[in-house]
Amino acid sequence: MITVERTSSLLPDGRRCGVFRLTAAGGIAVTIAELGATIMRIDAPDREGRLANVVLGFDDIARYPAAGGPGGDACLGGSCGRVANRVAGARITIDGRDIALAANDGPNQLHGGPDGFHRRLWQGEALADGVRLTLDSPDGDQGWPGVLRAEATMRLIAPDTLAIRYRATTDRATHVNLVNHAYFNLDGGGTILDHRLTIAADTFLPIDTAALPTGERRSVAGSPFDFRQPRTIAEAMRQPDGQLPADLGFNHCYVLPAEGLKTAARLSSPRSGRWLALATDQPGLQFYDGYALGRGGSGFADRAGVALEAQAWPNSPNRPDFPSTRLDPGGSYTSELQLQFGAEG
Repeated sequence: MITVERTSSLLPDGRRCGVFRLTAAGGIAVTIAELGATIMRIDAPDREGRLANVVLGFDDIARYPAAGGPGGDACLGGSCGRVANRVAGARITIDGRDIALAANDGPNQLHGGPDGFHRRLWQGEALADGVRLTLDSPDGDQGWPGVLRAEATMRLIAPDTLAIRYRATTDRATHVNLVNHAYFNLDGGGTILDHRLTIAADTFLPIDTAALPTGERRSVAGSPFDFRQPRTIAEAMRQPDGQLPADLGFNHCYVLPAEGLKTAARLSSPRSGRWLALATDQPGLQFYDGYALGRGGSGFADRAGVALEAQAWPNSPNRPDFPSTRLDPGGSYTSELQLQFGAEG
């Protein structure tokens, strides 16, 4: 049995924000806010059946930067867009027209700009097994052309599984890459260094000093990026590689099979016994180990959580050799993500 409860909180600016609690009897419980279409909590049982929150976030929605809360903007649990990840030079060209975007990561745009979708108040509607959230983005929003209608549907499709479906339509040619930016910690605290990770990818995209893909697709074989077999994040970090400077860490996109819903990653904790299996239909999976969480004032320590972002490849609007993120009138953008939780002895 699945129950959906709606409450609301008053934001510091006087707006009211709906908060939805999805609960599966004997399974997981998920808290989702209209602000940013944000996953605030996922409570999942460990091997002893004890529940703990396995994503980074706050119980008070007013603590999020989108609500005027303190600290940096780590996009905790938010739905990033119009185009998540980085766009080089905060500029794109569509049909020969050069378009300037709002920069917020040095000269580049990151996660849709300084006022990305994870900072907006979406409109939520309770469903029998979840919530549907919608957002209207005007023409020129953060520089992006076209009026865009975005939709995020989050449902419990099984007692242990949260399904997220993004959809968008536009009235002018634009680009779309909607991504949930949850950070996972399957122990409910501490760091993720001893978490074991598997990523079903043979290649990844090396990055430059601005964290933008160089254009190369490199084999993971023999490198710290090889997670085709389970290994701890700490073990991988100890393997020297020019793509892993000492003061940084993993923040790279893995190349996934292009077609259909497939299991892309598995994360597990030997301490709690909890595991997460992530399935997506997207061409990429961004693995960010949270190495800068403590430096940006997020309220969490470095590597307190790991982000596994199912998405298009970074800077795709400027890379005709990458899978396209372009959306035209009459078309529809969709993205499917499933998060299944369990525990093992």
